[in-house]
Amino acid sequence: QDAIDRKEKRSETFKTAVHGLETGTSALKAEELGRRAPQWVRDNLVTMCMRCKEPFNAIMRRRHHCRACGYVVCARCSDYKAELQYDGNRLNRVCQECYVFLTGHVVLEDREGKHKGILEKGAAEISGRSLLCSSLQLLDKNGKGGTRGWFVIPQDDPLVLYIYAAPQDVRAHTSIPLLGYQVKDLPQSDSRHLFQLVQSRQVYTFVADTEELKQRWMRAMARSAAGITLSEEEDEDAD
Repeated sequence: QDAIDRKEKRSETFKTAVHGLETGTSALKAEELGRRAPQWVRDNLVTMCMRCKEPFNAIMRRRHHCRACGYVVCARCSDYKAELQYDGNRLNRVCQECYVFLTGHVVLEDREGKHKGILEKGAAEISGRSLLCSSLQLLDKNGKGGTRGWFVIPQDDPLVLYIYAAPQDVRAHTSIPLLGYQVKDLPQSDSRHLFQLVQSRQVYTFVADTEELKQRWMRAMARSAAGITLSEEEDEDAD
């Protein structure tokens, strides 16, 4: 019975596996796992293992694809093999979750039930139900360089800005509580669309790809900073 319960619980995770955020990747249904070849998540859309959340690097952590669900995973999380029907029931490299789902075998090192920290919200998961999400650049303190990433204000946590290195990462590397900040418009500089979050001595400077995107982010951040938790559409409906 325990094995049945675990398999049913695993099946729920695959009903929404691999959201097609900017990739065109379609989700595999639970009953299709192992029976149909998945569309792989592109390597350049993740900077960390989509299972254990450990960052990839050129020396220690190579990227691998689970042949069952298409996730990008590290060697440790893909150190399993299962027979896949779509490949003539041959053994293929799969991730731990797919291995348990397909074989019913129990893995002793099981992360199921582990509490998710504030940053452990998958980008694809919360982007699908966000107030606003897009690529932005966050400049460093001298304003000359910075990091480009995927920025999200989730509907279920609308007072926080989550920053991911890539749009399919399963863990944010930074979060900024927006409540109490002021949103400041900056003049366009070298064709860059600039705006800031300012609170006391803390200043964050952002660069948007277009003026329209910049204005959308300024409105969304201003509403979150003021404690308004409804989207603009919901607010208009309420009025």
